[in-house]
Amino acid sequence: MDDRQLQQWVEQISLSSFGRPFEHKARFNRRLRATGGRYFTRSHDIEISWHQYEQFGMQDVEKIIKHELCHYHLHLLGSGYQHRDDEFKQLLTLVGGTRYCQSLPSALQRREPYRYKLVCVDCRAEYLRKRKTDPRRFVCGHCKGKLKLLALDLSKHS
Repeated sequence: MDDRQLQQWVEQISLSSFGRPFEHKARFNRRLRATGGRYFTRSHDIEISWHQYEQFGMQDVEKIIKHELCHYHLHLLGSGYQHRDDEFKQLLTLVGGTRYCQSLPSALQRREPYRYKLVCVDCRAEYLRKRKTDPRRFVCGHCKGKLKLLALDLSKHS
């Protein structure tokens, strides 16, 4: 499937499921891995993850398209189009869209290990971090004490 076919498919789903035309651009994005699709509020375009289509097929991608079309139509109507809005949740249920897409196997493999640990100098509470952070910017969530940054030894976990 190419972008032209995707455009036609999105237009067809929009008319059949929402009773309204999709009048903007729909395209695949091969860089999307952590999300199934995106709706752009400024241009009103929709991007769909090529990897979701490749991995899980048309049925799952149709649900992702319906999800993005919920954002699209509600935004253009001036209604609540964000995930937390009741209008969005109701329309998503009504048209049979999915709230979350499946995780790609490659995305699961690329998870970063925890490399750092913030430790409270007062109560010894520990906070694992994947990225190096400045401990002066934070305080302990339990006792408001100062934190100390420690690097974890990754050789033990391999």
